[in-house]
Order: sequence, then C-alpha cells, then structure tokens
Amino acid sequence: MNRQTKRMAQRQQAASDRVAQARRAVPQKRERVGARQFFREVRQELRKVDWPTRRELLTYTLVVLFTVVVLTTLVFGIDFLVGKGVLFVFGGES
Repeated sequence: MNRQTKRMAQRQQAASDRVAQARRAVPQKRERVGARQFFREVRQELRKVDWPTRRELLTYTLVVLFTVVVLTTLVFGIDFLVGKGVLFVFGGES
C-alpha cells in the first residue's frame, strides 16, 4: 500500500468510527410539562397558523367536492365499461 491509500483507509476508518459513535449516543429525554403548560404552548402555536378566510375555505371546499364528484364519475364509468366488456367477451348476460 502506498501512502495515499493508507491515508484514505485511515480517513474512512475515522469516518466510520464517528458514525458508530453517533449511533451509540443515547438521545436526551425531554422533561415532561404539566397539562396547563402544554395547552398554553398549543394556544401559542395555533396563533401562529395562517388560517384561511371564509371565502378561501368555501372555494377550497367546492374545488374538493367538484374533484371528488368528477373522479367518482370517471371511476364508475370505467368500471361499468370494463364490466360490460368482460361480460361481452366471455359470453355472460349483458
């Protein structure tokens, strides 16, 4: 082995040692807080949320309902046609 190969092997060994040491490290347990502190923090986080306006909520709801109706109709149509096709090909009642 030449010097360059030895150095590379040493670096790889050092890197694998660091990874192994990181895996062995035990994560610190966080101290539990009481219910009052928990709900206070929840309220603080909910204040940070960018809530949609009533108009945005109505628009999003209508888009979702329209999409569900269209996709349900599409799946029903494909299922119906495939079912009729299978019955036609295999001689079932149509």
